Amino acid sequence: MEINMSTIDKLSALSKLEFDEQEKLNLQVELQKMLDFIEKLNEVDTEGIEPLMHISNQYDVFRKDEVSGDFSAYEALSNANNKNEQFFLVPKVINK
Repeated sequence: MEINMSTIDKLSALSKLEFDEQEKLNLQVELQKMLDFIEKLNEVDTEGIEPLMHISNQYDVFRKDEVSGDFSAYEALSNANNKNEQFFLVPKVINK
């Protein structure tokens, strides 16, 4: 697959990011390197190799989900930068 300026423009529009011409050239080079690497992996002979589901043979090594205590509102909010008496205050991120 070839990464060209048309592809960069489409990705830019989809991600709602703006790039100047030099940044577009750099992106083109970097994305092409990534795709070349992935294509190189396709050359590896994997005949007879079972796909990995887990990195090790151990299964179910998770701890039990146990309740270990709770925090008061005061304790939970003690390190918050922006708060009122009972809530974290965060900037608005959704516009109408």
